[in-house]
Amino acid sequence: MTKINTLLFDLDGTLLDTNELIITSYLHVFEQFYPGRFNREDVLPFLGPPLIDAFASVDPEKADEMVDIYRKFNMEKHDMLVHEFEGVYETIRTLHENNFKMAIVSTKIRKTVLKGLALTNLDEFFDVVITLDEVDNAKPDPEPLEKALAALGSNPEEAIMIGDNYYDILGGKNAGTYTCGVAWSVKGEDFLKQYSPDYMLKKMSDILDIVGMGIK
Repeated sequence: MTKINTLLFDLDGTLLDTNELIITSYLHVFEQFYPGRFNREDVLPFLGPPLIDAFASVDPEKADEMVDIYRKFNMEKHDMLVHEFEGVYETIRTLHENNFKMAIVSTKIRKTVLKGLALTNLDEFFDVVITLDEVDNAKPDPEPLEKALAALGSNPEEAIMIGDNYYDILGGKNAGTYTCGVAWSVKGEDFLKQYSPDYMLKKMSDILDIVGMGIK
């Protein structure tokens, strides 16, 4: 195995607990267009893909309008509902201090991603941030991962993609990196295991063992 020196992280649901914000934002939109039709469980399949794709699957003609309403509500509630998962800040700081190359690879727009990183003080650790604004094709297409690797000067075989959704795992496989799921995914560990990630984190600090930084 080639030693991993590069880590590509999804943001929402992986480093940041944005689940409540996302679910609440979707329900806010759907309640305006389809009162009483959608509940929390119905919203879960929409977590992961770009917003426009998620809303287009419900109504292509109203998708743009839905996205606008979602983003306005999401920004208003963002700081109240978002925080990092346990152990994230300490783990990312340790990786940074040990000179691992790291990037965020997200299907969200740049404005939202940077807001979340700044809120949780993780922004100081990530020089490379690839969002929906920088690519033509979102995960699971390899394009965003390849852009991140190029910016970091890394090869896929020395990198690992860490995420909470099957888009992250498939994106990693398509780009030729190692892949890693997180057991705290809102969709559940068993759901992610269907996509055969190379690793599964039970807690954030587990990544240190994978890259050879575990406490002896």
